[in-house]
Amino acid sequence: MTGAIVGATVHEGKAYVVTRGQKPPVLAEIDLSTRKVVRSVRLPDGPATGEPEGGWATAVSGGKIYVGTYPVPDLYRFDPATGEVAHLASFGKNGGYIWTLAAAPDGTLYAGTYPDGRVREYDPGTGAVRDFGVLAAGERYVRAVAADDVNVYAGLLDKGKLVAINRATGAVTELAQGATGIGVVAEHGDRVFATSGATLIDVRKDGTDDRRVPLGGSSFDALTVAADGTLYATSRPDGAVYRYRTGDSAPAKVAEPPSPDDETRRIALTGDGTLAGFSGSGGMWSLDLGTGQSQFTDLIEAGLPAGAERPQSMLLVPGRAVYVGGHFFMDVRDLRTGEQRRFRVPGEPKDLVRRGNKIYAAIYPSGNIISIDLRTDEVRSLGYLGQGQQRPWDLEYDPVRDKLLVASAPLGAELEGALSIVDPDTGRIDVYKGVIPGQSLMSLSLDARKGVVYLGGDVLGGGGTPPVHASASVAAFDLRSRTVLWQVDPVAGHRTFQDIKVHGGLLYGVYKRNSGAWIALDLATRTVKYQGTLSGYGELTTHRGRVFVSTFFGGGNAYELSDHTTHLATGLGDDWYTNPQLHFEPGSWKAWALSGRHLARIDLDPRCPLLTVTPPQA
Repeated sequence: MTGAIVGATVHEGKAYVVTRGQKPPVLAEIDLSTRKVVRSVRLPDGPATGEPEGGWATAVSGGKIYVGTYPVPDLYRFDPATGEVAHLASFGKNGGYIWTLAAAPDGTLYAGTYPDGRVREYDPGTGAVRDFGVLAAGERYVRAVAADDVNVYAGLLDKGKLVAINRATGAVTELAQGATGIGVVAEHGDRVFATSGATLIDVRKDGTDDRRVPLGGSSFDALTVAADGTLYATSRPDGAVYRYRTGDSAPAKVAEPPSPDDETRRIALTGDGTLAGFSGSGGMWSLDLGTGQSQFTDLIEAGLPAGAERPQSMLLVPGRAVYVGGHFFMDVRDLRTGEQRRFRVPGEPKDLVRRGNKIYAAIYPSGNIISIDLRTDEVRSLGYLGQGQQRPWDLEYDPVRDKLLVASAPLGAELEGALSIVDPDTGRIDVYKGVIPGQSLMSLSLDARKGVVYLGGDVLGGGGTPPVHASASVAAFDLRSRTVLWQVDPVAGHRTFQDIKVHGGLLYGVYKRNSGAWIALDLATRTVKYQGTLSGYGELTTHRGRVFVSTFFGGGNAYELSDHTTHLATGLGDDWYTNPQLHFEPGSWKAWALSGRHLARIDLDPRCPLLTVTPPQA
């Protein structure tokens, strides 16, 4: 269950937040004085584009609240006076995002979109839409926009550019080039502020007087500017609050994190020296700028309708519990009592593994590796992967060397991922970046007896940078010498492994690109021995001497892989956020999985006929 949010904005003593992960998403109105949800509505399906799952983009114009959604890039309007919701426009097809919205002083709205990397103008009075075209060749993300009387200021994530678009002529001027993607933008007076990684860009609106302010290894994820030109910001990954004025050599910390290790979606000055903040985990806070004291409110407790989100990861502790990772929370189903509980974690657990009385999780978007005590639910951080490795994909435990192994990809326009070796007792992290040159890592599989970990690559890396290879590689890495033993490209033109698993002298691999292709690679000859096609990509697991896989698409399917494909189950649904997974109970063919967004225990005996699962109604 989740109360996570993406978009947030403030208007006349009320806050408006939009949920993420729920279908359909909730737009909730919160009274800032009582800190209670006073009204909520659901965003309906677009007439042609489909069902939204959240809305990153929010803005106020003419007393009305506007929301831009994903994974259908649609624009909606909520009228606080009448409570009515209207679908206004579509800016692309299913799979797209409206990442950001800003209102110019005259009320005209500007939207930044993905995957076409464009800015669009919407006139609330006439409904007219204007497209400003390609802003940079190959750009996919306009991640942030701000607007004044003359220009729209857009931050490009892939190309790291801050540009100004003349609202009258459409002319595009580059104001600054960041070292990495531009994630947030604000404007005031004659200056524009933007963040590029661990640097704050402070530049005049004509592109002159470009000042670069180091952020000490952190980044800013939300900005707002006071009437006197003071910039307030929240940092990531810790969530602290900072203040900056043009001419300062560095931002000054105003307060410790009101919501530690959280993502801040929006901050806004609400009067009387108070800063309001909205946290991605599903919270809001207020900060007294004079005293540095803050107050945090959980939005579910405040009355936000909770709903089921798409899970990130799962782990079975046999006879005890099933752990399911969501957005900033872990849900636990106690198998002994049937009870369910949840507790907070600092991000999205992309993968989970057990070691003794602890579970370890690899967290996005920080690259944090955390431990969770099975007895107390206590969460502790071992440390961060660093070196740009903020997207961990796979995690395994090496019982011979007593280490955690992490396969990761960079965040943003970089190619090279890393294998990280983590000591769970000391927190030491050894990062081997570029272990497959020019590729990120999507998966790993350990042969603990041989001391070799096998790695599955992805030529696209973090996205936004042209690949330097045409085919995804498999590499063997020796954990004793810490060196690569060999590397091979099993199938030409297949660019991304989703998962790999070593079993019986073969390396089984499922591709994401091309989706659903699978192989069994003979490790002795490094040649493909078997191959086939599944409904889509997913995660492999071994159980009782056999290899299984659960996949997306085609309604959600489970298979056994050998020298051929055996279809075991269908109808599981396509509601995983990351990889569809199966978790078998020891000594049986019962496996824990999803049925839609519900936890399910299914029988996958390979001797039985095809199982058709019917997800329960929500």
